[in-house]
Amino acid sequence: MSQFVTLGKQLPVALSIAGFDPSGGAGILADLRTFAAHRLYGMAAISAITVQSTLGIRRVEPVSAEILRETLKTLFEDEKPQGIKIGMVGSEENINCFAPFLVQIYPSPIVLDPVLRSSSGSELLSGSALEAFRRVLLPRVQWLTPNLEEAAKLTGLPVQGPDGMVKSAHKLQKIARESGGNGLNVVVTGGHRNPPDDLLLTAEGAEHWLPGEHIETSATHGTGCTFSSALLANLILGRSPLESVRAAKQFVRTAMERAYPVGKGKGPLNQLFALDDIESNE
Repeated sequence: MSQFVTLGKQLPVALSIAGFDPSGGAGILADLRTFAAHRLYGMAAISAITVQSTLGIRRVEPVSAEILRETLKTLFEDEKPQGIKIGMVGSEENINCFAPFLVQIYPSPIVLDPVLRSSSGSELLSGSALEAFRRVLLPRVQWLTPNLEEAAKLTGLPVQGPDGMVKSAHKLQKIARESGGNGLNVVVTGGHRNPPDDLLLTAEGAEHWLPGEHIETSATHGTGCTFSSALLANLILGRSPLESVRAAKQFVRTAMERAYPVGKGKGPLNQLFALDDIESNE
């Protein structure tokens, strides 16, 4: 296993393929902070540039497939990661571009966060790109972390209560299996419900409900990115599927509770909350 070595310590390497959020709340920057908080060395390949702030997203410009392919080729020639988190894909061309790289690290974990629409309502993936998402990406990853709206869009099923969450998770596994997948773990996150319970449907078919509590906060920008990258981090660190989901859920909760005000809209999480503890003990 290839590892990044520094000061006598070995840190596993995690790669994020995602969009760039200049406000720092979501995407690549949120992923890298989450990796660092779990003592992983983070690398990144940017799939799209966004124009956004805590008030919402104004524009998305996908990175060209040629640049993304060259970035990944250069990184993989130097250091193959022990896991990959995929967020915003940018375009159908980008999906077809980075899909071949995913098989190079199998069976290391790959977590796909289906960023299909921004929190402000902007469509980020539709049409033929959405079909490529189902056909090309789902069979090549081991984990999928949709929220209720994303699960509904990917399956065409109404996803509101627990029954809808279960049915959509099973259908997502079926879609991946029919496209040649080797087994898909699905976490349908219930952050928009009250209580915000999450469902884990393992690749083996076991259903686990993880209870949650509603948090009164405006620091919700990047919760999906943070959850999926924290999930990947825990999987890389050797925890079981259920332990990894629990740990990721708790990490997001703490990062929300320990957030500090940024911007005029939905603020970012504080993924580096552990640094505050270090400072307070000095």
